[in-house]
Amino acid sequence: MQAAPLRATPVRPLPSVTGALRAVEAVLMRGGQRTARRNAWTSVLEDRRRAKDRHEAAHVLEAAATRRPHAT
Repeated sequence: MQAAPLRATPVRPLPSVTGALRAVEAVLMRGGQRTARRNAWTSVLEDRRRAKDRHEAAHVLEAAATRRPHAT
């Protein structure tokens, strides 16, 4: 009696954490909800950029206001 031949099964790499989270997101949040979430995140990033711009502008205006005129 002969032993059954061994079959080589391909080794699949484990999915990354990011890939797994995206797969869960895809199942839980279908197209419309996913789009809304991405739009909300884009809005948050844009608000942060505008806040940074306002902060920098306020700093420049404050520096210009406190500068003394040169004696001539």
